[in-house]
Amino acid sequence: MSFDRSVKIAPSILAADFSNFGEEIRCVEAQGADWIHVDVMDGHFVPNITFGPNTCSSIRPHISTVMDVHLMIAPVDPYIEAFAESGADIITAHVEAGPHIHRTLQSIRANGVKAGVALNPGTPASAVADILDITDLVCVMTVNPGFGGQSFIPLEDKVAELRSMIGDRPIHIEIDGGVTAQTAPSLVRAGADVLVAGSAVFKGGSVSNPSPYGANIREIRAAVG
Repeated sequence: MSFDRSVKIAPSILAADFSNFGEEIRCVEAQGADWIHVDVMDGHFVPNITFGPNTCSSIRPHISTVMDVHLMIAPVDPYIEAFAESGADIITAHVEAGPHIHRTLQSIRANGVKAGVALNPGTPASAVADILDITDLVCVMTVNPGFGGQSFIPLEDKVAELRSMIGDRPIHIEIDGGVTAQTAPSLVRAGADVLVAGSAVFKGGSVSNPSPYGANIREIRAAVG
């Protein structure tokens, strides 16, 4: 996958119909999604359980864009190879999930996958200052991870600080949590270029009526210019 800073909309399948992931993914891509975001939760690092490598392997053939796998799990390192083999294009691990985030990012890249690092709302941007040279994406959580549909936490200053730290490095800044047409513009102005949206994309639509997905994506895209 080539790098560019154009704004990308990454619908989270956490908000999709779990019984019909393949068709949901095909529909949302046809309606304009740039990436597909997969939220992996373990019931330990976060208070919820979602998907594992087998789910990722099962949905990979249905994804024609980018499979963006967000690991909200601890420990992370023992599972990197399995998620890489599942077809992930990007694997993101939390800086808070273990003591050796540098080693984790090295392992992700060694498995031939782009390496992302996520920051919980209470973790400062400075936590990734020393690992940017082996990072392909920084995910700023604008909710506390673990559940979809939470209220947005405004962290534009953190995004702007990261943008300044990144400089001309080819690193995406991703926002995950509470992204809507209302919250997205200030985040993009601060420097974000990947917007994860769950209910804001999937609301009002279905595989039998996917046009609302497109309308929701276009609304977010129009809001950020």
